[in-house]
Amino acid sequence: MKPITMLDLKAEFAQFEGDVRRVIDEVLDAQAFIGGAQIAQLEGSLVDAFDCGHAIAVSSGTDAILLALMAAEIGPGDEVITTPFTFFATAGCIHRVGAKPVFVDIDPETFNIDAAQIAAAITPRTRAILPVHLFGQCADMDEILALARRHDLHVIEDACQAVGARYRGRCAGTFGIAGCFSFYPTKNLGGFGEGGLVTTGDADFAQRCRQLRNHGQTETYLHAYIGGNFRLDTLKAGILGVKLARLGEFNAARRAHAARYDEMLGDLDGVRTPVVRPHNEMIYHSIRSLCAGATRSRRRWPRPASVPHSLFGSAPSPTVLRRPGISRGPTARQRRPPMHPRAADSPDAHRRGHHPRRRMHQSSTTPPRSVAPGR
Repeated sequence: MKPITMLDLKAEFAQFEGDVRRVIDEVLDAQAFIGGAQIAQLEGSLVDAFDCGHAIAVSSGTDAILLALMAAEIGPGDEVITTPFTFFATAGCIHRVGAKPVFVDIDPETFNIDAAQIAAAITPRTRAILPVHLFGQCADMDEILALARRHDLHVIEDACQAVGARYRGRCAGTFGIAGCFSFYPTKNLGGFGEGGLVTTGDADFAQRCRQLRNHGQTETYLHAYIGGNFRLDTLKAGILGVKLARLGEFNAARRAHAARYDEMLGDLDGVRTPVVRPHNEMIYHSIRSLCAGATRSRRRWPRPASVPHSLFGSAPSPTVLRRPGISRGPTARQRRPPMHPRAADSPDAHRRGHHPRRRMHQSSTTPPRSVAPGR
């Protein structure tokens, strides 16, 4: 029996191979590796797909978050409210622009930031709220947007795991001043290498993003800002354009797989499958379930003195996922701490707000999610 892997990229590639090789040949023939026609084509297709005003293709999801923060002119002395249950880049980018991440605890059912707790974390220094649409399910954008309007704050969405997800029928990444996406190979719209996107409905903000992604140039060799090299390569853009055409189909396949997991695991003692809010259309970048009986980890995660001591454990995967033929990757124990023990360079980030519910980190597990035929 062929082993079941977490994500079978080879099988996925087989479905696109002919079109991908054609696009590669087109780029090679044109020799336009930077800023080629495929960049504008991809951006236009994404504007149509997400029904947003502007799409700016960039070099990675991390750079998308960094670029959005820079374009919003967030910097030293500012505070940005976000979730501690996320990939390191979310808080890391806030720190890189000189601002302070302020963590608010998560909703125990969706794992997203608990919007009801955000108001208590707002201070005169707060400039933005940065919700993360974790695992492909949107955060509570109604409450977040209402708070942002009330306090005159930017909303920058980390939608790196939510390409194609919807909230009340509207695409993730189209609610705030900016949406930030990742095209890392394992994402639902995965590229051939790193890649990312910033979306916005604000024309001036979009123009600033385009300038900042190219070292702040307003025209050749004239630099109005200090930006960076955040450009997406033409080859990667062309390949993403090919795969974008089937994003809806692949997201639907992930939802079907998730429903099957719900059916198989939902009645098991000690296992809780993902809770999806009725107004959300989740795209299951990751199918994360909670398992009771988590063990204590011996590792003590580094922490500033202001954070209460806590040990983050690991959860054994359900027996149904630990059978011969299922690779270790999908069922390996999770030892990922939340953000606050890891932002050692920014201890002030932890003095206000909450550390996340520890059991979420002790007891989550992820099964395979390939969408190739027969998977």
